[in-house]
Amino acid sequence: MPLNFEQKKAVVAEVAEVASGSSSAIAAEYLGLTVEEMTELRAKAREAGVYLRVVKNSLARRALENTDFACMQEGLTGPLVLAFSRDDPGSAARVIKDFSKQHDRLVVKLVSIGGSLLDPSKIGALADMPTYDQAVSMLMAVMIAPVEKFARTLNEVPGKLVRTVAAIRDAKEAA
Repeated sequence: MPLNFEQKKAVVAEVAEVASGSSSAIAAEYLGLTVEEMTELRAKAREAGVYLRVVKNSLARRALENTDFACMQEGLTGPLVLAFSRDDPGSAARVIKDFSKQHDRLVVKLVSIGGSLLDPSKIGALADMPTYDQAVSMLMAVMIAPVEKFARTLNEVPGKLVRTVAAIRDAKEAA
C-alpha cells in the first residue's frame, strides 16, 4: 500500500530528526533476508539502542539532506536498511556487523560517521570503538596510573628500611 503525501512527510521528518541526533549511520542491503531474519535484526537493534528503518531511497535522500549524513545520498540505491547510532558511535556498526556474520545476505553498502563517508570495509573499526562507559573507564585508568605508581614508590622507602633492619637483625642473630 503506497504512502500518501502526509505519511511521506512524516517519514522524512522522523528519519531527519533521528539522523540529526545520531553520531553514525550504516546503510546495508537486505535483499534475500526473510521476514523472520529482519524481525530478529530489528530486535537486536532495539536492544542496542539503534534506530533501524527501511525507507524508500527518495525519502531517505530528502531526510538526510541537511544532516551530517548528506554524504550518503549518492549511494542510496537498491533495497537498503538504515541504521543510526544514537547513543555511542559504534552501536549500529556492532549490530550490523554481528548480524551479517550469521546472515551473509546483509551486505554493508555505506558507512558514515561525523559527516564523512567511510569505506564499507571499515565497519569493523567503527564496531570496535569503545562505548561511552568503556572510554570513561579507560580514561580513568590512564589518569590514575601515575598516582598509583607514586604511591607504590612512596611505600617502597619504608618497606626497604624494614627489609634492611630485618637483614641486620638476621645477621646479628646468626653471629
